[in-house]
Amino acid sequence: MKSIVPFISSLPKADIDQWLKVLKKKLPKEKIVKFSNLKKTDYHKVDVAIVANPNPTEVKKLENLKWIQSVWVGVEKLVESFRGEKVKIVRLIDPEMNRTMSEAVLSWVLYLHRDMYFYRVQQNKKTWKETDYVKPSNKVVSFIGLGELGSASAAKLIQNGFNVCGWSRGKKNIRKVKSFTGELGLKKMLKQTDILVCLIPLTQKTKYLLDYKTLSYLKKGASIINFARGAIINEKDLIKHLNSEKIKHAVLDVFEKEPLPKTSTLWKHKNVTVLPHISAHTDMDTSSSIVCKNIKMYRLKNRIPKSVDMIRGY
Repeated sequence: MKSIVPFISSLPKADIDQWLKVLKKKLPKEKIVKFSNLKKTDYHKVDVAIVANPNPTEVKKLENLKWIQSVWVGVEKLVESFRGEKVKIVRLIDPEMNRTMSEAVLSWVLYLHRDMYFYRVQQNKKTWKETDYVKPSNKVVSFIGLGELGSASAAKLIQNGFNVCGWSRGKKNIRKVKSFTGELGLKKMLKQTDILVCLIPLTQKTKYLLDYKTLSYLKKGASIINFARGAIINEKDLIKHLNSEKIKHAVLDVFEKEPLPKTSTLWKHKNVTVLPHISAHTDMDTSSSIVCKNIKMYRLKNRIPKSVDMIRGY
């Protein structure tokens, strides 16, 4: 008899159906069903669930659930919803995500490095003027967050000639990356940074990590890329630094409220590039393969994959 694995999600119906189609094909020995199609009498039979933006109330109805497999990299909402619960949370770790994120980081670092936003504005004014060229070897790109995504992105920038620094919870030993930790380390790193890239998980400790005071440590004329979560940066404080031109430009792909409200001042700010959360999409094919492999190994060895540290939040 097949084990029941619910797919619990608040995604649009078309997206849910596509996920179900792929998961069923790759996990033929499991009974993959939408939560809405799960019988109440089967709730107690479920020990693992696959989730994508789930309703926590639905998940908590599965009283014998041992672990949750997320199809996303970011799990801060799950951590907040299940803090203090016994259920384990397994986040997606996909090499394809590392590749696409490092590609995005390189693209937008070059956008800032080569003053592309400046020329976009200049074209609207029909102005013919060039900026001074600076070699990548004379630029410092710093990362807040040196996990899988940050490390892969740092390596890509090093290949392209940039000097790279990184700040993380613990000291990192990554070739050609200068590692910083702690509050003092963050201040030291920011003071030498030309372009700052945020790739750190959102936790209780990292929310508004970049506030007015911390942002003020940046070199005058530095730029920011946020590919992490909107709440890593205090938006009002960022705008103040953009208005004063302490910070030259910000490329923002994530926001506290998404889609970004049409009333937001960020849309029309001359020193802001707004992206619709597109830096690194989840690849359904590769991610579903990883999810299915985790569940297969669990059935075979009765061992839950490496789960999120609920105290750290990732």
